Amino acid sequence: MVRSREALDRITFAPEAARALMDDEGWPATIIIAWAEGGDRWHARNVFPVGEITEDPATGAGAAALGGYLRETRAVTPPRRIRISQGEHVGRPSVLTVHIPATGGIVVSGSAVRLPDPARNA
Repeated sequence: MVRSREALDRITFAPEAARALMDDEGWPATIIIAWAEGGDRWHARNVFPVGEITEDPATGAGAAALGGYLRETRAVTPPRRIRISQGEHVGRPSVLTVHIPATGGIVVSGSAVRLPDPARNA
């Protein structure tokens, strides 16, 4: 979590170094960095140095993980619905809605846009 929108916007990273850190620590495929705008509005960046892209514009799994983290750390009081804006830093703005129940699974909804398959366009 970061304390300001400016801090979220200033984040830069070297994909190879991020991947090495994740491998060394045994972390999963992404690093989620979030900022609470206020109320139920959040902004997130999803560092994804293990794929062909280095930052994911929107990911349901990442949004669900953030919802679980917010519930576990009591950053939000469930039941709660939040909206996460993501992807602005990579030119693909997205909004995901995350339903955080008091117990049980986190539910993520939103819409998606199919991206061209680079292998088919080669």
